[in-house]
Order: sequence, then structure tokens, then C-alpha cells
Amino acid sequence: MKIAVIGTGYVGLVTGTCLAETGNDVICVDINETKVKQMQNGEVPIYEPGLDLLFHRNIEQERLTFTTNVADAVKEAQIIFMALPTPPGGDGAADLSYILGAAKDISKLITEYKVIVNKSTVPVGTADKVKAVFAENTSIEVDVVSNPEFLREGVAVEDFMKPDRVVLGTKSEKAKKLMAELYAPYVRQGNPILFMDERSSELTKYAANSFLATKITFMNEIANLCELVGADVDAVRRGVGSDDRIGKRFLFPGIGYGGSCFPKDVQALVKAADETAYDFQILKSVMEVNERQKTILVDKVLKYYKGDINGKHFALWGLAFKPETDDIREAPALYIIDALLKNGANVTVFDPEGMGNVKNIIGSQVNYAKNQYEALEDADALLIATEWSVFRNPDFEKIDNTLKNKVVFDGRNLYDLDKMIDMGYYYNSIGRKLID
Repeated sequence: MKIAVIGTGYVGLVTGTCLAETGNDVICVDINETKVKQMQNGEVPIYEPGLDLLFHRNIEQERLTFTTNVADAVKEAQIIFMALPTPPGGDGAADLSYILGAAKDISKLITEYKVIVNKSTVPVGTADKVKAVFAENTSIEVDVVSNPEFLREGVAVEDFMKPDRVVLGTKSEKAKKLMAELYAPYVRQGNPILFMDERSSELTKYAANSFLATKITFMNEIANLCELVGADVDAVRRGVGSDDRIGKRFLFPGIGYGGSCFPKDVQALVKAADETAYDFQILKSVMEVNERQKTILVDKVLKYYKGDINGKHFALWGLAFKPETDDIREAPALYIIDALLKNGANVTVFDPEGMGNVKNIIGSQVNYAKNQYEALEDADALLIATEWSVFRNPDFEKIDNTLKNKVVFDGRNLYDLDKMIDMGYYYNSIGRKLID
């Protein structure tokens, strides 16, 4: 099939590349000329494991191309995916200006039947708004399909190529047939394609992300309670996660959720509920708890130093909101850095992929190390904010010889408590016994 993908962020680029991998001719569109030239030259603009291999292979086989010209992209395309940002506005509602603007541009260019696919995470009723834009600007028949993405950054390629499920919202039999054909190669192992109405499809994405955010936040609350009552959150997590009704995923305590999806999706669902005069109390609590959890590590630091960290120097391992991505949107590390700086501390950071993005936001407010051990030089303590694999089994002899004091505040519970005791560390983690 001939496919156009409008937008080349995390979702758009992964979607376009993976669709090309199964033999489709895909043209990706972006208004950023510099970014498009980079991709045309074979440069992958984001870090996503496994993407570069598929990216280069499909460019070489001329199934994947890039342009800034929307008209060229939509002219031959049977299916047009819109993978555009929906950032939260000042009131928490998703901003649909990019999607509706693109819909208006496309509507003025098409000359034959097209399927328009909303791949972005959008509020309930967006498909109707997109349909209205097309109805206002063209008499050409189109079907608007809601196809929310369920891609986890760090394993997005695997998630697309082998999805748990494909959710498609449309009442059109014509669009159903075309979309089922498109996705057939990805569900050969029997995972379902779930057809439903557009509004149910749109709500499915928000409901899924909000439930997972609630699960994470609930476990963080349990972890905080564990510290107060002397329980071990790892034991509690294993006990709870063994229940088939609950499951073990998303039960790891830490310093809150971040990224491009959970924060804005929870916020957008609360806003949508408010607009219907429904008080979504659970999700409001989730947001409040998560906001506190992002800086819980700084609370531990301040308590250890009796409220005064002015002039102290801290090493921070991890900037991305999760491992295997360079995405720092709503990353807890940013909130930790801000709190440390406001209290007069100096900070040196290291992250395998996220430092360039952080530098673009906060510049020289922190120091940037070439590796994790350089970050420890002259540091009074180490803070860990992201569970990168490279941090899981560090050279503790190097840490001992570089860090000024054996003091570690671990927001991701990476290390064994008994081992840290044996090595003589002050080790403060989340929901576990304090080692001092």
C-alpha cells in the first residue's frame, strides 16, 4: 500500500518505518526542514533501540522517504496517518491545533477517496472534529479512523511489529477492510485487531494509560508507607504482583512516572471529565501523588543533610524518564535538578542518551560528565534517577575511589541491600530499609 505519515516524532517515525518494513511504500512528512534533510541523509533523529536498522534498510530499498511537501505525500497515498503532537494547554486539555490544521491542509489537496488515521492520542470526539474539517473543505469521500498507539519508548519497534492488540475505531466497512489488510502482517500470531466506534477507541488509549499511571502511583504510595512501618516494598511487590488479577508489571516503586504519554493523558482525561461535570477523584489524586513523588529523593537528601545542601555537590545518574530512550519530557530528573539547584547545590549529570536534550533546556546550569564515573568526581553523594542497565552493575571500587562519601540516594532501587551494607554505604532507596 501507499502510505503517508504526517509528523516524524517518536510515534510518526516508528509508525512510518515499521509500515515500510512490511513492504508498504511510506512517505513521511515534517515541516522541520533540517530534520527532514537529516533523515534523507540517513540520520535517525531520535534514539529508539532497533529503529536504526529498519530505518536504513527501508531507505536503501526505497520504501521509506521523507519530505516537507504535504501535497507530494498525500497525492498517491491510500491511507494518511496523522501522528502530530497534542500538548496539554494551560487548562490541561489536549491542544488539537496541529491535528485540525493538518486535516484542513490535507482536505484541500485530496482528489480521491482516502482513509485518514488519527494516530495521535486525542480526546474523545476528535474524529468527529476531523470529519467536520473535511466536510467543510471538500466533497471528496474520506473515512476518519481512530488508531491509538500503544508504543512504549525503548521497545517501540517491537511493540509495533508484534502488538498486544490493534485498536481501530471506525464505523466504515470500507475503512475496516483496508485497515485490516494493512495490519494483517503484524497480528499473524493471533493477537487481535479490535474494531469499535471512534469514541470508544479514543477513550481506550486514555483509559489504558491512566490505569497504568494509577498502578505506578499506587505502588509508590505503598512504598512510602513501607518506609514508615518498616516493611520491604520488594517483598510486598512480589506478593501483590503474584495475583493474576493484578500482575507484576508497573508495580516497581520509584520517583514517579514521566514521559510524553502518562502525564498529559491523565491530565487530559481529568479535563475531559471536568467538562462533563464529572469529578474524576482517583486520577486527580494520582496526579497529586506523582507530583510529590518526583522530588521525594530530594526530601531524603535534605533530611540527611539536616536541611542544608548549599554548596554541596551531587552526582546524578539518569536524565531520561525511563531507560532506552532519550526522551526527557516530564522526567523526574528535571524536577530533582531544579530542587537541588534551588537549595544551592551543584549538580553533575550523566545519561547515556538524554544529555543533549537536557542541555537544550537548562544549558549550563549543571555540569555534564563524559561517563558515569566522571560524574562522581568531587561529589558529596550520588543520586540515581533512571534505571539504565549500565547503572545496575557498576564498578563499586571506582565509585569508592571517586565519590567523596559513600552516600547513595537511589530512586530506582537498583542495588541489593545486603551488598550495600557489606560495602559500608549509606544507602537510601524507595520503600526499603534505610542503610546507614
